Amino acid sequence: MNPAFDTFVLPEEHRLLRKTVREVAEDKIAPRAAEIDESAEFPFDVLKALVEADLHAVHVPEAYGGVGADAIACAIVIEEIARACCASSLIPAVNKLASGEVMFSYALSEPEAGSDAAGMKTRAVREGDEFVLNGVKRWITNAGVSDYYTVMAVTDPDAGPRGISAFVVEQADDGVSFGAPEKKMGIKGSPTREVYLDNVRIPADRMIGAEGTGFKTALATLDHTRLTIGAQALGVAQGAVDYCIRYVQERKQFGKPIAEFQGVSFMLADMAMKTEAARALIYTAAAASERMDPNLTFMSAAAKCFASDVAMEVTTNGVQLLGGYGYTRDYPLERMMRDAKITQIYEGTNQIQRLVMARNLFKTNPVR
Repeated sequence: MNPAFDTFVLPEEHRLLRKTVREVAEDKIAPRAAEIDESAEFPFDVLKALVEADLHAVHVPEAYGGVGADAIACAIVIEEIARACCASSLIPAVNKLASGEVMFSYALSEPEAGSDAAGMKTRAVREGDEFVLNGVKRWITNAGVSDYYTVMAVTDPDAGPRGISAFVVEQADDGVSFGAPEKKMGIKGSPTREVYLDNVRIPADRMIGAEGTGFKTALATLDHTRLTIGAQALGVAQGAVDYCIRYVQERKQFGKPIAEFQGVSFMLADMAMKTEAARALIYTAAAASERMDPNLTFMSAAAKCFASDVAMEVTTNGVQLLGGYGYTRDYPLERMMRDAKITQIYEGTNQIQRLVMARNLFKTNPVR
């Protein structure tokens, strides 16, 4: 057989990983998904189940106590958890600590610095062997639950993006506090809160990398983390497809299953087709991430953008297929639809993704 064909077949280790994650998700997570959404509380029991299965931070390198999974394996883990519960999939997507005892959150966005992250106002002023941080971070995933935060702050206000540095801030640091949980449309089991930094004094050695490299690090990180949101969107879409396949075969109207009506079957076929296309793009981009492909910026933006648009379309159509039932909380499609929406917004809106793609096209294909 031509070895090139193997490119389109997942290795056995990835297939076994999917089987393992799906078993955990269906046994420990799926039965809790509706309750997690209804209560809008962080699912510590799900975190415990993921830690016990060593699925809570699979991307952390082995040298730091993690599994050291490759980018495709990480995508599979997030996809399979999101298939059961989108909010729960943010645990492995966001967390950076392998021990499982505490969690890490990423604090980049601010009230006036969302898509324009370089416009952040949070300051870090050096005083001897310490930095003093002041500012507000907004839309921070798992804020208040995590013990540690990667905080981007301006160290040189005259240097633009090159004046931004990254720091590790601990929840226990004096001057760290949190706003009330945001009342969100979806992913309610993953708390989103503001983080307030009021004269937070930290040792200078808590700076990540060299001074002024924070924004560059953030942009480089996005090339990889966009894929996690794409994988999350993919999982939500697959969950909707799987549920609808069963539903349309069981639901009867006019004396026969609605699956036998062409209008219904064609809609479902399109949902499954686009979900498979999203999966192919996500895995291709994940492979590009693993080998640090020069085209990674375009591929990761394309994968996140396409998969999240597909997730929104697929879940919306899933609600339509269920009719009135789809509009009620007794069935999971309305939750999937609400959860899918955020994937078009965070980690860079899809308008920003298209801007990133276009700029990358012009940069790599200049007119001579």
